[in-house]
Formats: sequence, structure tokens, C-alpha cells
Amino acid sequence: MEDYDFIISRLGNLTTSQIFSVKRAAEDILRNRNIIRGGNNAVSSYAETLCCSALDLMLEAQSNSGHDAICRKGRRYQIKARKLSNPRGSRQLGAIRRLESKPFDNLIGILFDEDHNVIRAADIPIDVVRERAKFQEHTNSSIFMLHDDVWRDPRVKDVTDLVRGAAAKLENPDS
Repeated sequence: MEDYDFIISRLGNLTTSQIFSVKRAAEDILRNRNIIRGGNNAVSSYAETLCCSALDLMLEAQSNSGHDAICRKGRRYQIKARKLSNPRGSRQLGAIRRLESKPFDNLIGILFDEDHNVIRAADIPIDVVRERAKFQEHTNSSIFMLHDDVWRDPRVKDVTDLVRGAAAKLENPDS
């Protein structure tokens, strides 16, 4: 931990472009460890990796629209995540396109803290998503808020412990 604190304390002395270089290098390492993929949002990519590991899902090709992963029985999963900047931060997940056409069977929603630790995770059937989502005309998409009351719906499965377990397995690359 001493080395980590030293590195963090030194970041403030870097230029803006150097800090972005450090960020890119860190993302390259995460890609090499198969924790994130591609050059898109690292939070979303990390969420996909965790869900596939935790729930034994197979990740679809990045260009697949409507769902991110599939289980052995053929159920399609959309995976969405939100990194909270503070405990009362927005719980809005990313835009959901074509919700009326049922592009997935279940939505896995994950809330992360600022350090990418799993706060909560839920496996939400599409019927619950459709009941709770709000259509936004200007983005032509549906918006789903992952508020705490989602977990009180008896159709929703709390998968927090499973996703945290998957994160713990990825924590140390040498183990």
C-alpha cells in the first residue's frame, strides 16, 4: 500500500497530458488482464466482465445491439452500470434502446463506488425494466433508475455477493 500512496501523491505533479497518459497505461494493463475490453467506457466493460464471471455468462461481440451476454440456456442479458460520485449520486443507467422490442430478457444493474467497488447489483427481468423505465423522446431511448427500491421487487434477484466475489477473484492477477 505504501507504493500505491506514493504513486497517488505524485500524480498531482504531472501535467494534464501526462495524467491522461497514466490513465491510458492503466487501461492498457486492465485490457491485457482481460478485465476491460475495447476503448469504450471502462466502467461498463468492467461490469460486463464481472457479470460474465459471476453468473457464468458468455459475452457477445461488442457490436451486438440490445444485449451484452447470453447464458447457456439462451437468456439474453443487458448489463448496465453506474459509478456513483457520492452516495446520493444519480442512479441513472445508460440509455436502453428499443425496449419495446424486448432486446434482452434480463438487465443486470451494478452500482460502483468511486474506486470501482461493487455497492449493489441486481438481476432484473425485462418486465420490471419496462414497468419502471421512462421513455425520453430527445434521445429515443428509455431511462432506468437503479434506486434502492428496485431490490424490494420480488421479481428482482440480488446478485451483489456473486458480483463482489467475481471482483475479488480479479483483484490479484497473480493468485
